[in-house]
Amino acid sequence: MDQGTLGAISTVLVTIAFIGICWWAFSPRRKKRFDDAANLPFADEDQNNQASESPDSEEQNEQADHHAGDETDRRN
Repeated sequence: MDQGTLGAISTVLVTIAFIGICWWAFSPRRKKRFDDAANLPFADEDQNNQASESPDSEEQNEQADHHAGDETDRRN
């Protein structure tokens, strides 16, 4: 095999791999899974919004602020 043949074979193999990856990524069976994965960064915002709307979270925030003040008093 000469260099031209190896280059042609590698081009064909890379093209086949590229087509396979594109087929896998855009397959209709995986659309829901990828849509769910795409929305993962926003999941934390939903949980934080729900936590901040609950009355218990206000009490926790006040307690955290109170405890933070205690720590700064101890350092001085």
